[in-house]
Amino acid sequence: MEHSRVGPQGPSAKRSFNGCWTCRLRRKKCDENPDKPEWMDGGLRQTKMAQQIKREVKDNAHLRSAQRSTHLPGGYSSFADSALESVEDNAELLNGMQLHDTGSTDSPLRNLDCTAAHANTPSTATFERSDTVLLMFYLDYLFPFLFPFYRPSPLQGGRAWILEMMISRPVVRQATLCQSSYFLSRAHEAANQSVDWDTVLTRTRDAFEVLRQSLQLMSGSDISEHLHGAVRVMASIMQVQRFEIALLSFENCRAHLTAALSLFKQLLDTESINGIDAVRSNFEAFMNKLGPSTWVLPAQCIQVPSAEQSAFRFSSSLLLLDDIIASTALQEEPALYAFHQSLLTSNDGLEPLIQLDTAIGCQNWVFLEIGKVAALDAWKTQCKKNGNLDVIELVHRATVIKECLMSHLRELERNSRNMQGGGNDLMDIFTVDCHHPFKPPPSQTSLITRVWAHAALVYLFTVVSGWQPASDDIRYHVCSSIELLTYHMPSPTLLRTMVWPFCVTGCLAEPAQESQLRGIVECLRPPSLFGTVRKAFEIMESVWRKRATDDMVNFDLATCLRYGGELVILV
Repeated sequence: MEHSRVGPQGPSAKRSFNGCWTCRLRRKKCDENPDKPEWMDGGLRQTKMAQQIKREVKDNAHLRSAQRSTHLPGGYSSFADSALESVEDNAELLNGMQLHDTGSTDSPLRNLDCTAAHANTPSTATFERSDTVLLMFYLDYLFPFLFPFYRPSPLQGGRAWILEMMISRPVVRQATLCQSSYFLSRAHEAANQSVDWDTVLTRTRDAFEVLRQSLQLMSGSDISEHLHGAVRVMASIMQVQRFEIALLSFENCRAHLTAALSLFKQLLDTESINGIDAVRSNFEAFMNKLGPSTWVLPAQCIQVPSAEQSAFRFSSSLLLLDDIIASTALQEEPALYAFHQSLLTSNDGLEPLIQLDTAIGCQNWVFLEIGKVAALDAWKTQCKKNGNLDVIELVHRATVIKECLMSHLRELERNSRNMQGGGNDLMDIFTVDCHHPFKPPPSQTSLITRVWAHAALVYLFTVVSGWQPASDDIRYHVCSSIELLTYHMPSPTLLRTMVWPFCVTGCLAEPAQESQLRGIVECLRPPSLFGTVRKAFEIMESVWRKRATDDMVNFDLATCLRYGGELVILV
């Protein structure tokens, strides 16, 4: 059975993989003394017992589903209780493995996905019709729903890299198939049609197994031998992260984030970086290694990025976002904080290496400042523990952040009056600069950025002054944000891209504003597709219930975002 395996363990691994099978299955600390069950023979008896346990777990899924804010269909609670453990193992394996040459790699696994950098040959794939339907569902419906602002220029290949990855890269294909299977099943369920949740569960388990094997392949060798494969694994981890968050399963959020961050840092060789120019140089050098770009058309007159180049840039955007949002809950400096200036700002007239507005609709400067507030919160928390907090220094640092946010916000508000709506159309390809992505409709980008900016200021004020919902500053920005969300949203579904600011705003809202916020959530249908929005509202309601209690004296937003003691990444 999958959980009986003994995972590879590098010298720096923190977790033992030698615990008894039952303790590991139950996620309990093991003293590693008990013998394994006699039925665990690696053969027929073990297979029968595995099937029996799966049936029992599935039959009792309803007992665990009550603990979740949205109902998970039969089989998915067992997925949360079993498959997620293997993901945690994978994350720890990646985070702890020593990426140096320790010998040859198992050749059958090499054919799975992670080819060496110099042998970037797509694997051959044979598809069932059901796979084809799911892959097209992902491309046509699911991906645009999850990432409505990601519209790369057709002159740069558009979203073709996603199709290429799904067709020829097994680890990415399985990650997308499990998502498509789940969301398409949700659509059938909403249409009152029967759903085969066993098939959904099987596809999900397959995705985790392929990811596990890909990680295992890289664990015994130099990562430079697996640059393309490592990018695919990183892209898959970010997709799995989004999938689990959609299921409201946050248990492994930090494990996924740690794994992806570890890969990102190793791929960019961040230990050798010193200064903004070095980051840009390393980033561009690595992108070149993921090439060469693809030439298209008979005359080879159009060059588009390779699939891995596009995947790395897109996945890096999601990783930066997740890292920053996680830091607001953990009261820690973002793991990539030292590289924010290099990755997210213009340098010598060059555009930022990562442009978050093209992926999630919000401009970079907001996330730069949220990262600074998180770093300030971490500094303040540590100083308070040490008993040496300098309040004057705290206010000075906060003032610099506030002035930057307010300056950008005022400029956006001035310009928003002249912005036109609408999106890109076919004619745009004849006028757009082919070296830059299509931009989201400016009116939508402005709206989303303003909502994030108001929430960032609310976050800043709570870090500096504590929980003060009645302060004039906080009330102004809460009211401004709610007005934008209530009266200026071109589509209610865009709230999916603003879950963190929605939650921050709502937690500091006044009682009279509760009905407005509730109305925003209730209009989102079907509810199962907006799980993170409803999780945010659940957090807000828990805060509202505590308003008149003594619990609010030392309250802060980080406490809200560690809802129920677990890290909740609201993306």
